[in-house]
Amino acid sequence: MNATMRRIDQVTNILAPLAVGQVMTLASNVVGCGFILGWNLVSLIVEFFFLSRVYRIVPALSIKPPTEEVDMAYLQSRERRRSQQCLVSTCKDGWSSYYRQPVFLAGMGLAFLYTTVLGFDCITTGYAYTQGISGSLLSILMGVSAITGLMGTVLFTRLRKSFGLVNTGIISSCLHLGCLLLCVSSVFAPGSPMDTSLLRPFTDSNSSELGGMPSQSQKHTYPLRGGANQPLLPDRSSIHWTNNTVLFDNVPTGTEPESYISIILLFLGVITARILWSFDLTVTQLLQENISESERGVVNGVQSSMNYLMDLLHFIMVISAPQPQHFGYLVIISVLFIATGHTMYFMYAHKTKRKHRLDT
Repeated sequence: MNATMRRIDQVTNILAPLAVGQVMTLASNVVGCGFILGWNLVSLIVEFFFLSRVYRIVPALSIKPPTEEVDMAYLQSRERRRSQQCLVSTCKDGWSSYYRQPVFLAGMGLAFLYTTVLGFDCITTGYAYTQGISGSLLSILMGVSAITGLMGTVLFTRLRKSFGLVNTGIISSCLHLGCLLLCVSSVFAPGSPMDTSLLRPFTDSNSSELGGMPSQSQKHTYPLRGGANQPLLPDRSSIHWTNNTVLFDNVPTGTEPESYISIILLFLGVITARILWSFDLTVTQLLQENISESERGVVNGVQSSMNYLMDLLHFIMVISAPQPQHFGYLVIISVLFIATGHTMYFMYAHKTKRKHRLDT
């Protein structure tokens, strides 16, 4: 069921941009925004109808499942205590419950995977524009990435049937790390804008006096503006939208990177790494199968909070290193976080297998 829902999600990621793009192309951006608004309103009604139907078909969902009297008293007392505690105490209780779970390491491993710039979000998209990637090509790459994610859901079901759930996570982890090696290679490949001199402070007294001429390796990226009162990035009025890419006023038209090897390796790694969905589904399944119903809501709430927290961390990373020349360092840091997350899952798998051998 989890894999089926993820497939629906991936198919939507393929069809939705195509549909909205056609509307905006044939009509206008305003009509496209109205189309999105109308679609969401209709979807809300459809969602409400289906949820109501599910509750009518399965009335047991509307009531709490029967539990032992002792358990019910415990739950009621815990709810009373929780209502009287402050937010800090509530968070502490939730974290304690999360930490006690046998799948704690697997959940934390999944959370660490959210600290990454290696995905089709606004950060990677912005970097792609600085490297001369056109909007049309980028949309095609997004579609290919969604197809790869769809294949990851199919791979999950087959691996689980053949090797079991825990081994599926191990295989998915190894495949994911292998794909990300392409992204690491892109940092050092020809055409990469990474400049080690940018680790020094942004303002250099000597270079500012000379006008801050960009280096040869930076000629195809967004250069910094000189002067104390000028922004690091140009404002919206200095951006020209063309059929190919985004160009700035102070960058000559037709400027291209020295080599496309770096950006090709990067997107090849990002697209193939969507095999991550099989690992995501593995951890989701483990959380569903190994957590008692009385604690499932609390644990899943903490898991979602950890995911969002680690996702927030990757935005902080970008704020600290905002220029295209910094992106290589963000890639390396992202891979380190992902490797740490998979290491946590390997520890969980080793512990689970050892326990299983002892029990048998």
